[in-house]
Amino acid sequence: MTTLYRSLILGSSALALASCGADEIVSPGTGGNITINNPPATTTPPTTPTPPPATTLVTPAAGCPTISNPDQLTDAGTITGPTGEYRICTLPARFDASSTLPQVDGLLYFMSDRVDVGTDGGPAPDNSDGLDDTDVTLTIDPGVIIYAQGAAFLMVNRGNEIEAVGTQADPIIFTSIDNVQGLNNVNSSGQWGGVVLGGRAPVTDCIAPGATPGSVNCERQVEGAAQPAIFGGATPDDSSGTMSYVQIRYSGFVLSGDNELQALTTGGTGSGTTFNNIMSYNSSDDGVEFFGGFVDMQNLIVVGAEDDSIDTDTGVKTNLQYVIAVQRSGAGDTIIEADSNNGLEDQTPRQNTQISNATFIQNRSDDQVVRIRGGTDYAIVNSVIFDNTGGTACLRVDLTETIRAADPGLDDVGPPTFESLVLDCATDFRDGSGGITAAQTQGIFDAGSNNNASFVNTLTMTFVNGANENAVAVFDPTALSTFFEVPSNIGAVFPGNDTWINGWTCNSATVTFDAAVSDCTSLPTG
Repeated sequence: MTTLYRSLILGSSALALASCGADEIVSPGTGGNITINNPPATTTPPTTPTPPPATTLVTPAAGCPTISNPDQLTDAGTITGPTGEYRICTLPARFDASSTLPQVDGLLYFMSDRVDVGTDGGPAPDNSDGLDDTDVTLTIDPGVIIYAQGAAFLMVNRGNEIEAVGTQADPIIFTSIDNVQGLNNVNSSGQWGGVVLGGRAPVTDCIAPGATPGSVNCERQVEGAAQPAIFGGATPDDSSGTMSYVQIRYSGFVLSGDNELQALTTGGTGSGTTFNNIMSYNSSDDGVEFFGGFVDMQNLIVVGAEDDSIDTDTGVKTNLQYVIAVQRSGAGDTIIEADSNNGLEDQTPRQNTQISNATFIQNRSDDQVVRIRGGTDYAIVNSVIFDNTGGTACLRVDLTETIRAADPGLDDVGPPTFESLVLDCATDFRDGSGGITAAQTQGIFDAGSNNNASFVNTLTMTFVNGANENAVAVFDPTALSTFFEVPSNIGAVFPGNDTWINGWTCNSATVTFDAAVSDCTSLPTG
């Protein structure tokens, strides 16, 4: 990491003048004091100092808007924080009709408990399961802020959709009550559940005994939910809606036992679902976790996750391009944790995650930055991995089934793919479980093109490419999937691709994205 320091240089003569009174200024060669005869003072009327511009505080909206849902928003009075006073409009426990949450100045939406979008429509879209599909769509307008506390989370059930489409200037923010009240600091986390999208695309690790992975009978349950929240099916192109320009802050509340949600959890979302410009901030568990189905996303930011930044499992097929993951000092586990069979026999669909143009910054000394295991297929190309602690290995691969040759019958594309990947770690490779040695992992790495395990990063602002990053030859990621675009450089932020982080993000002591946006501990008021 390269840190920029700004210094204010004061001339030595100015310092001398500032430290001397008038009686101490000696004329050269006189050996005595100089008397300065000042002209008579001119009397001027006193002036009133101009006060600094007053900070404009938010004032509460007059009331809550009417929505299309049978159960309306509840006016819960107002809440006050450092940015002003807001009208509180509590969301209903369930949206049974398509509804829109409009942006209203001085208004915050509140989730007091789990909020469902529709009811679960079952694993098949044709009602063959005997359940009716409700087809409810929850639309959230740009600039809307929704806050929650405790075990509250948003559950988008199968057969229903969310349209949370913010803009670069007006992102949608999901956050906590403590954030509204100005009580958070750089280490705050785990103050509410998170956002969960359930879909009907194939998953593995079925909850029904004897069910075939990837089939319509293979379903899973959201971890820790007190009431069943089910996902999975056999509809690859299923849609759970759209999420774009969305921040999810301070999530990860423990729902039960060791089960806690992430900022964003997807379960069996289909290829008809759209994701881009998603920021996870200070989740007490993973930043994002994808269970099965399909997730394609450009512009993903994960900051301060206390477990893994990106966790993928149960047969998910995902393509991610332009990814920044920065761990908080003293918190977090790996940046990448990938699994596919979870210690079971080979299951299909087999996970296949492909990432192009990532910048990963490890700020906590731990076991490894990237862990690929469980027979998963994985590719990391055009990317930078930097361990800022000097105590964490870059890459670890576990189990022989993760590095075996391609087997189409098992939906297996072969060993991990590393192309145009550079590592700046004191230890580049480490031994994995199942007999996989650091030398074997290095052999896979060395087989790729333009990889460099002896790289010295020249990153600025934590994540912005410098000369060394921009000098690395680029791998064409369209060879992996047509989802990707061909970048001009490796890394997440580089010349010509350096403004996508602006406007919709928030800053913290961990990393600053844009001087024009608010700190993550505050709500935006612009």
